[in-house]
Amino acid sequence: MGVELATEKAVFVQMEDVNFTDSELVCHVRNALLSVSLGDSESYNQLIGVLHHRESLTLDEVALLVTSLKALSGAVSCIDNVQHESLLSSIFGMSMWNYEPDVMDALIELITSLAASSGKYVDSCLEMLISNFMPPHSFTELLKQPCGVARKSQVLYRIHSALKDITDLVPLAPLRLLPIVLQRMPNVYNKEPLIVAYVENMLRLESGAMGELVGSMMLIAVVDRLIDLDVEIEWEDILQDDSCKSIFEMELEDMEDTIDEEDAMLQRESSSGRSLRGNVVAEKLDSLLVLMFEHLKSCKDAGRLNKVFETLLQSFEVTVLSAYKSKFAQFVTFYACSLDPENCGMRFADALSDIFTGSACPPVKRMSAVAYLASYLSRAKFLSVSFVIKILQRLVSWCWKYTEDEVSNINPKAHRVFYSGCQAIMYVLCFHMRSVMDIPRLKSQLFLMPLEAILKHPLSPLKVCLPSIVQEFLRQARAARLFTVSETFVFNDLLESELSRAFGGMERLDMFFPFDPYLLKKSDRFIRPNFVYWSVVRTTYDEEDDDDEDGGSSDEDFDDFIDCKRENTARDWDAMAGSFEEHEIDLDEFDHSLNKMSITPNNSLSHRFGGRELHGGATRMPSRIRPSTSPESL
Repeated sequence: MGVELATEKAVFVQMEDVNFTDSELVCHVRNALLSVSLGDSESYNQLIGVLHHRESLTLDEVALLVTSLKALSGAVSCIDNVQHESLLSSIFGMSMWNYEPDVMDALIELITSLAASSGKYVDSCLEMLISNFMPPHSFTELLKQPCGVARKSQVLYRIHSALKDITDLVPLAPLRLLPIVLQRMPNVYNKEPLIVAYVENMLRLESGAMGELVGSMMLIAVVDRLIDLDVEIEWEDILQDDSCKSIFEMELEDMEDTIDEEDAMLQRESSSGRSLRGNVVAEKLDSLLVLMFEHLKSCKDAGRLNKVFETLLQSFEVTVLSAYKSKFAQFVTFYACSLDPENCGMRFADALSDIFTGSACPPVKRMSAVAYLASYLSRAKFLSVSFVIKILQRLVSWCWKYTEDEVSNINPKAHRVFYSGCQAIMYVLCFHMRSVMDIPRLKSQLFLMPLEAILKHPLSPLKVCLPSIVQEFLRQARAARLFTVSETFVFNDLLESELSRAFGGMERLDMFFPFDPYLLKKSDRFIRPNFVYWSVVRTTYDEEDDDDEDGGSSDEDFDDFIDCKRENTARDWDAMAGSFEEHEIDLDEFDHSLNKMSITPNNSLSHRFGGRELHGGATRMPSRIRPSTSPESL
């Protein structure tokens, strides 16, 4: 260390005492480089010493460093990757985060000149720039301060400008950039500021000059990392705060707390993700999803969303659809759909419907697709009821044709795709039946008659599908007089635990509700305005008809619900839910299946069914069903 400092001091004295013109300085540096091959390394070592001097630079030292970097830019043709290995190592090891703008500019100029001078330096130059996507570990705290934010802006602007310049000079650079970016991408164990900074730059590449060449792979890689983080989150971590309560009760408490706050929006944002506070992985995922949502919004504003959505849809079908225990990553596609319901929103539903009704995909993928479709049609506030009915017609048509071609009796494993379709239809109607019944032209849709025949078929979907969904569907169907069948069929020919357990347990259908209510704190604000919560769904058995003069809506906005609650704070939640018909069920027979259901495990009826216990012991539809998982065989 003492020798290095002495060398640096000597070179400072030497170069400060001599007034070089720019051309003379370039000549001096060139001679220092060439002298290495002659066995004279003194000037060369002095040059390296200048580059190593990085901390607490005086104004004179900064000027010397800038001058040296500029001189090297003019002498890149003399740099040899073997003889000057230590010099190249010093250059590529420099972090722009440690310097002021004038040094950054000189360094960027040198990196660009090196990349353009010889193809053998392109990869090293790109790697150096990509390494500056993330600040040094010692710099992460400074990012929270205004000076740190300013430095970040200065660094990233120069990095991306340099990448564009190198692309202009070396047309093949983007193809060489792609694997470097992917290989250097932080894993799930990196600190949040570092991984967020890196992903921010990846999204900047997607929307930048090189987006045409590398943009789709940037998006796919980001979604893959979201999945990696997502599956690291354990449901036990999410629910540990209220393990003795159903998630439906937790959601009601969140809304009641909201009413008591002056600032309702801020309270909703803070309460919606309360179960995930302190979960480091969830916080990383939350921050990345904020970045992703903001990026999609900017794509919408720039008129690029439809093109970007095609990449997202491809990524969804390849990665998300087959991911095990994906809880939040799928909301990237959900939010993109909300930004453009007429194009992206309908395209997503059609794509899922195509997968389910087609025969090319394996059964588990078709089951996952229809589960996503059902959850999406139920939860997406931005979809029209008429479009939902259109997709339902397609599902009913497929199931109807299946029953026409199939004469066998119940076999959950052999007919698992059929049962998943039936469950999807019933699940969607649990959310939309009131709307269908309130609109005459929808009520008269032809799909209702074949649906009755499907449910009465010897395959007996009512005996196989998830009991909580069947129960809620039949209650609403009876209240709406949806079918012409007798009351005996609706309520007595209901459930067989062994059959339901076989399908719901072995095939995991009972654990797959992908768009359950969102639990992440910071990114919740993007999802909440577009999301239908079960607690505000008007069912056909609700005692109170709160239609307004405009006709009302089954997808009642959360804020409208809060306003209504404020007008009558004494209203009891049970009264809002309505009363259910008395019906006795032997729950002991369902113990194995219900413990695996996508709701909080508990010993009580209301907890197991994810609902709040009402008068007479009846329950409502699960509002938050956990965990959202695809078939385990995937």
